[in-house]
Amino acid sequence: MPDTKEQFHHAIALCRGLFEKKLKDYGPSWRIMRPESVTDQIFIKVNRIRSLEIKGTSRVNEGIKPEFIAIVNYGVIGLIQLERGFADTTDITAAEALNLYDRHIAIAKELMYDKNHDYDEAWRSMRISSYTDVILMKIYRTKQIENNKGRTLVSEGVEANYMDMINYALFGLIQLEEAAPPTGE
Repeated sequence: MPDTKEQFHHAIALCRGLFEKKLKDYGPSWRIMRPESVTDQIFIKVNRIRSLEIKGTSRVNEGIKPEFIAIVNYGVIGLIQLERGFADTTDITAAEALNLYDRHIAIAKELMYDKNHDYDEAWRSMRISSYTDVILMKIYRTKQIENNKGRTLVSEGVEANYMDMINYALFGLIQLEEAAPPTGE
């Protein structure tokens, strides 16, 4: 049986590495995004994954792996924006952004470990397309909560949905890695 913690660590490192590189290119320019805009960015990414899964072809030479990475990173950005609020400028340094990233991804990772214990790694038996559908469902739930100004009667809030989206995207990355042919390393 694969080591879930090791696989999760590898997938997170992949996402964090891209997040760090984009910080060098753009800085924390995403600080101006309102949470609803972050939700819409995740929607665009998961919708593209679903479209590619259904059509089976792509006109842009990018697969679904970069989209899952983007969902993870936008999910963390969403958590940061919920915590700090959006800004009118890039009001934090790249180092501060990385510290916030690490803190929020650690919380999401611990949630995954707890749920994984209770669900006994059921995610390993799911199809990648199911992760896509669950993330899309979480997007629609999040949009509804946002439209309701964050008020819910019995449901988890936006933060919990972002964390679930992060974790399902990480599951997708792990499954894609397992399905990939060996590279001969």
